[in-house]
Amino acid sequence: MIETIRVIVQVLVALGIFNVWLIRFGKPTKWRSREALDMRSEFEVYGLPGWFMILIGTAKLILAFCLIAGCWFPVITRPAAMGLAALMLGAITMHIKVGDANMKSLPATCMFAGALFVAFG
Repeated sequence: MIETIRVIVQVLVALGIFNVWLIRFGKPTKWRSREALDMRSEFEVYGLPGWFMILIGTAKLILAFCLIAGCWFPVITRPAAMGLAALMLGAITMHIKVGDANMKSLPATCMFAGALFVAFG
């Protein structure tokens, strides 16, 4: 039973990353930092350069793909989940750095918790 729940969370975390970085990348959401209208302007709010956004986005997408592939190749699941947990911790830290309301970091916090559950649950 716990293994089934872990796989469901694994897929949900991956789908969440795909949603943010592929579907909502250029769209405003209530979760964006301050006045940011899209991912580019959100990274600007954080004081991070455009190349860093590309690096982080690419890393998150690769790790999310690895979580999906981990359904068939379980050996890659834990490293992918740990990598995503680290990146989500960075996202939470950026929200704190710019003084966002706690609610703004809720998605990142949920993804962080989900990734930790997949890695160690």
